[in-house]
Amino acid sequence: MAKNTMFPTKSGGGVLSKVIGTLIVVAALMLVVKHPTDAAAWVHAAGQMAGSVIDGLSILLGQL
Repeated sequence: MAKNTMFPTKSGGGVLSKVIGTLIVVAALMLVVKHPTDAAAWVHAAGQMAGSVIDGLSILLGQL
């Protein structure tokens, strides 16, 4: 019997996509190790931006 999944994902993938993903992870780790305060500030700013987007959507939906 076939297994049904709610969110089917593509298993496997090409070598190029794995190499690019690995390079992105390594670059992020190097950034955190070399510049931890800058990385923390960027994460904090991204969190504030996401919070303001969520607040804006809640205000919009409240007015509808």
